[in-house]
Amino acid sequence: MFYDYEFKHYNIRLILYMTALNILGILVIRSATNLNETMVSKQILGVLIGMAVAVGLSLVDYHRILNLSAVIYIICFLSLVAVLVWGKEVNNAKRWIEVPVIGQLQPSEFVKIGLIVFFSWYFMKYQERINQPSVIGAAALLFALPAYLVFDQPNLSTSLVMVIMVAGIVFASGISYRWIAGTLAVVLPVTGTFIYLLLNGLIPFIREYQAGRILAWFNPEKYGQAYYQQANSIIAIGSGQLNGKGLYNTTIASVKNGNFLSEEQTDFIFAVIGEELGFIGCMAVIILFLLIIYECLIMAARARDLGGRLICAGMATLIAFQAFANIAVATAIFPNTGLPLPFISFGSSSLISIFIGMGLVLNVGLQRETRH
Repeated sequence: MFYDYEFKHYNIRLILYMTALNILGILVIRSATNLNETMVSKQILGVLIGMAVAVGLSLVDYHRILNLSAVIYIICFLSLVAVLVWGKEVNNAKRWIEVPVIGQLQPSEFVKIGLIVFFSWYFMKYQERINQPSVIGAAALLFALPAYLVFDQPNLSTSLVMVIMVAGIVFASGISYRWIAGTLAVVLPVTGTFIYLLLNGLIPFIREYQAGRILAWFNPEKYGQAYYQQANSIIAIGSGQLNGKGLYNTTIASVKNGNFLSEEQTDFIFAVIGEELGFIGCMAVIILFLLIIYECLIMAARARDLGGRLICAGMATLIAFQAFANIAVATAIFPNTGLPLPFISFGSSSLISIFIGMGLVLNVGLQRETRH
């Protein structure tokens, strides 16, 4: 129980870093939505609920959560099937379901956290046989089922996040470098072949708009319409210069005020940060993310067992890749993916799910291995 915890190990720094990003997110969302108080109120409510969930989970022994991994996996799988059957279609994508009282939810956001818990338990359970083909094969199959359901929504970006996230867990589990080298030997040529086929219009299993975004990244001049959002995002970030134009500015010479960005409160919120808070604001966001990732990795290193280490490593990988991908899209380093910026972008599902994961991380840190 919580009275056995040494609360001197409670990571207040991590809560402060998350809170700083949340506050910044609320301010920028208010500006991005032209002072839409309804959306701002929803985001504030999401932050309050998420933080309460995180603090509550931080006092629950993560081993109890790990023991429910099989149930969590089944719930994740069934929720994705529910999206397939009863999901609400928006912009040719079926990713949301309507839940009575709660409202609209995106299960794939919660599935990411569920998979972190499940595979942390799985590799802890089989850590003595982790390099056996049967263990690796079963893990691959158990991952492929939910990953395919997410991919088929269609949600290529989230399925890619899941791949990177689980790869981080596998790497941290202590798997042999032979498996890692073998995987890279397969993945790299397959990726090269995929890109070649895509450029030649020979990929049948991704949607036209997904192919368009990737092709626009390779050849912006030819696919200008698909590259339009990213081009405007770069202009917005560059126009902010050092200090930015200021929150809630009404200047005509503004990409945001000219409505040249869509989804500026979610996918392209970093462009608004760059335009209104400048280079200083962008660097503040990046530094806060680096501090959160650092704290997760430190707690992974100090975890009392493999399960705790993998939870922290999984969350560090998730936040690192998703934050990098969102910023990379806004700066055209990546093709347009449609991923939210953790803790900042508008959206209750993304916000609350990430807080659930951080609550588990906080509990791992609270039960850190004591070294004398």
